Amino acid sequence: MSDPADAAGTGSGAVSIDVHLERVRARLDRLAPGEARAAARAGDALLVDIRYAALRDRDGLIPGALVIERNELEWRLDPLGSHRAAEARHHDLRVVVICNEGYASSLAAASLHRLGLHRATDLVGGFQAWRAAGLPVTVPRGGPPGSPPKAPTAPG
Repeated sequence: MSDPADAAGTGSGAVSIDVHLERVRARLDRLAPGEARAAARAGDALLVDIRYAALRDRDGLIPGALVIERNELEWRLDPLGSHRAAEARHHDLRVVVICNEGYASSLAAASLHRLGLHRATDLVGGFQAWRAAGLPVTVPRGGPPGSPPKAPTAPG
């Protein structure tokens, strides 16, 4: 008989990404945009934007958020690591990981838990929810968030 947790039916304990995400999120104390902003403003949380450069350029940045692309996250936030960011001083650090829509950030926060960052969590709905809530966003290089990129101007 196969394991009931084996959503793929392979008998190997494999689960779908949807099941995995649900399990991961059940262990996180996820924050809504207003809660994340309040925690950061109170000095109780470090906001970490893991979106890739094209999304940051297109949509803008959350003021005060530390930008660390996803592929560097564990290296930069491990308090014991030789490549850590200055902000990664201890394992009690409350990190709020922010991706574009709140999916990759949940998985990233779970990875930080495995490094001992037991207060790591993520932003429900990601950057898009932050912006939709009307919270501060710096204007991207191309103009206001959601606007088409500016066409290059001809010299002279």
